[in-house]
Order: sequence, then structure tokens, then C-alpha cells
Amino acid sequence: METTVHTLPLEEEIPRRTLFRLFLDGLLQNKLSVLGIIIIVLALSVAIGADILSPYDPNQQDIVKSRLKPPSREHLFGTDQYGRDVMSRVIHGTRISLAVGVSSIAIATVLGVFLGGIAGFSGGTVDDIIMRIMDIFLAFPGLVLGIGIMSVLGPSVGNVIAVIAVVSTPQIARVTRSAVLTQKEEEYVQAARVIGVPASKRLFKHVLLNCLPPIIVQSTLLVASAILTETALSFLGIGVRPPTPTWGSILFEGKDYILLGMWWMSVFPGIAIMITMLGINFLGDGLRDALDPRLSQK
Repeated sequence: METTVHTLPLEEEIPRRTLFRLFLDGLLQNKLSVLGIIIIVLALSVAIGADILSPYDPNQQDIVKSRLKPPSREHLFGTDQYGRDVMSRVIHGTRISLAVGVSSIAIATVLGVFLGGIAGFSGGTVDDIIMRIMDIFLAFPGLVLGIGIMSVLGPSVGNVIAVIAVVSTPQIARVTRSAVLTQKEEEYVQAARVIGVPASKRLFKHVLLNCLPPIIVQSTLLVASAILTETALSFLGIGVRPPTPTWGSILFEGKDYILLGMWWMSVFPGIAIMITMLGINFLGDGLRDALDPRLSQK
């Protein structure tokens, strides 16, 4: 009598989408991460459709009739000292703040992964030189370093993106280096070295691909930090050049009117910042648990 032997499928026979499904299931099981996704999708929708959603031109002034009007049916978020609609400025500020946060961290991620990967994989003198340079940047508080650089470069969107990218790169580089140091000692990397796979291919095709989970989580969380940095720089008057609306510049313009009872100029952009930060942090925590299920079991 013949017997049938059932064997488990080889790893390479498992559909690639299986891992994505497991990741997606883990992400969607976390209620806070789902809430974070919803918040981020809404924020992105507002940023993309700002021209359609804004009831007024964000830079349109009416000092005679609409100056410092409280929230009403005509102006849901009130108006500022120049008669500009605060709601329109907050909506358009979403576009600038998100664009600065995402683009600056995207640049920082590319630089940080490259530098951290080279440092961790090479070791020795190369590692010491790269990481000591990173330590120099980390020795200064990010906002203080940003203020110093912006004071030299001057206010503009491009300069803000460049400054935040420079400030954020060392953090991603250290996370990448730590992950590479762990992965490069694994057996699959040693096997690739033995069969003659070039070092650059081992690093970028094998090692860094397995280092993506902590890098993705760190980059996601840094987007929130980047938005706060842009807000702080604009609040101090050295960020994005006025009259371009950003959340920080709206707060800066409204700070002098809070004690006069005109709270709406600062409260509404503050709420927008708070909700967006919560959404990004919720998503970052969900990504961490989904990419490393062991953390969610602790």
C-alpha cells in the first residue's frame, strides 16, 4: 500500500503577497493604527484638494470689512488681522506642512540609509569617520541646529526641507547601522560572501532589504518631528517666507492676539497640528507592531 507524504512548501514557493497580507492584517488589527491611517488619508486629501476645499483665497485681504472677525457662518474659523480667512489658510497650510515633512524625511532616509549602511557594513575606520560626523550633528538639539542653519540660508520652502533633512539624517543613519551590524553576521550573508557575491550587492540587495522594518518605522515617526520642526521655524519667523500659509506662520501671526480674546487665530492651526501628529504616531506604532509581531505580544 502506497503512503502519501505531505511536505511543507519551500519558502520560495510561498506567494510573495502572503507576507504583505500578514503585514496588512497585523496593521489593520490595531485600532489606533487604523485611526492613524484615516487621519493621514484625510490630511492628504485636504492637502491635495486645498484649492477646491478652501472657501476663499488664503492670501485675500479685506482689512476694512473682515478684519479680526470671530468664527461665523461666513468665516467658520474667523479671520486674521488682515481680514484673511483662517480656515482657508489652515487648509493651504496643510499642503505646505505635509510636503515639507514628507519630502525632507524622504531625503533624510535616502542619505541615512546610505551612510548608515556603508558604516555598519564596512566597519573599522570608515565606520568611525561616518558615525563621528553623525555624532557631531546629534550633539546639537535639532531645532537649535535648524535655527542656526536657517539664519544663514534665509527663509524659503527649499531651505526648510534641506535643513530638516540634514537634522534628521543622523537618526536614520544610526538606526540603519544598528540593523546592518545585526544582519551582516547572519548565515545568509556569510554564504553570499563565500560564493563570491560582491560586497556592494550583499549590502544593497541582501542586508538592507532585511533592515527595512526599523527604518520604515523610524522614518514614519520622523515625519511628525519634521512637521513640528517646520512649524517651530515658521513660528519663529525663519521658516517658510510669508505670506505663504503654514501652520507655524499662522500660529506666529495669532500669538499676539490670544490675550485680546481672539483665540481662533491660534487654536485652529494648533488643533490641525495636534490631530496630524496623533495620526502619524498612531501609524508609526502600528507599523512597528505589524513589522515585528513579537513586540505586540509583549
